Amino acid sequence: MKNISLIISVLIILSNIIFSQVNPNMEKAKTIIRETKEKFAPDKRVAVFNIEAEQPANKIIIKGETNLPEAKEYLIRTLDGEAIKFEDKIQLLPAKELGDKIYGVINLSVSNIRTNPDHPAELSTQSLLGTPIKVLKEGQWGFYLVQTPDGYISWLDDDGFQLMNEEEWNEWKSSEKIIYLNEFGWAYEKAELNSQHISDLVAGNLLKLISEEKEFYQVEFPDKRIAFVHKNESQKFSQWYQSLNPDGEKILQTAYRFMGVPYLWGGTSSKGMDCSGFTKTVYFLNGIILPRDASQQVHTGELIDTKNGWENLQAGDLLFFGTKANGEKKERITHVAIYIGDGDFIHAAGRVRINSFNKSKSYYSEYRENAFIRAKRILSSVGKNGIEKILDNSFYKYD
Repeated sequence: MKNISLIISVLIILSNIIFSQVNPNMEKAKTIIRETKEKFAPDKRVAVFNIEAEQPANKIIIKGETNLPEAKEYLIRTLDGEAIKFEDKIQLLPAKELGDKIYGVINLSVSNIRTNPDHPAELSTQSLLGTPIKVLKEGQWGFYLVQTPDGYISWLDDDGFQLMNEEEWNEWKSSEKIIYLNEFGWAYEKAELNSQHISDLVAGNLLKLISEEKEFYQVEFPDKRIAFVHKNESQKFSQWYQSLNPDGEKILQTAYRFMGVPYLWGGTSSKGMDCSGFTKTVYFLNGIILPRDASQQVHTGELIDTKNGWENLQAGDLLFFGTKANGEKKERITHVAIYIGDGDFIHAAGRVRINSFNKSKSYYSEYRENAFIRAKRILSSVGKNGIEKILDNSFYKYD
């Protein structure tokens, strides 16, 4: 009995010695993982880096998933450089289980993209019919983790898009398309306005062009449904895109079209918009892609001097609101609007509406004036400073 007790004591001592040797490496591994995440994936809205270290039976295992191959390579190289022995169980996305179906195209007029793979989950953002997306993995309840052209990553159910392989995806992108330009409308079963509806449509929807029939375009949806769209409400995408020459006045003309549209958290269409969904949609209809959220849009464009008020602002500039940095408290951008002129701005707040910094106006907003932080000019930054034209974006671009 004494021998057994002695053996157990020796094993405990040896275990503690081994643990004391491994544990410092465990803490070092956690630090390296954290630093790698800060370097490559500081914004979880546009990158997946869910990686952790664990130590079962005194063995370090690095596990999790990321869609950033360069981040994984850097992490492993850094761990090796520190002579940390570990087992690599990191999965690169897209997940292998998807096979070659790692692309897709939005198949509804407006698809709802959520923070979690469940229909009651919070609406994260929306994406419009015809938008190319990338698929990262399959979740529960028919949801897929997807990435939209603005980089946003969240969950979309399989009714909202058509799953594709690379060949199908490139064929969709390279095909001739129409863009729907009315705020609301319909795709019809026949080239007749009184025929059966195939789908509703909203401004910015893209459909493959099949042919022309009198006053209608015959079009194809990503899932191969055939329909007809009236020419008065749409235009060939190539003609529309080539005709674009956005300036402040055109930005405002587009913005005014959405006056009164209700506020919808996560909304990016004429059915309902949040503040950054409004600015994003307005600029998209002028051929320009903005990041999704106000706190992302603020990092793009050209900074405008507003120390003396609104005298340097121009129509179409973006105005950003929130709380300023104070001591250890970081700046927080929570709202965005489009500048009109004379202190006026248009934004989605309850509904798309106009308010003003100008105290002489009946629609002056003291709340917004106090919350104003800075302004950015987008139109002077197309092709730089985080601002892209639609066909310069890698999701829309094709060879």
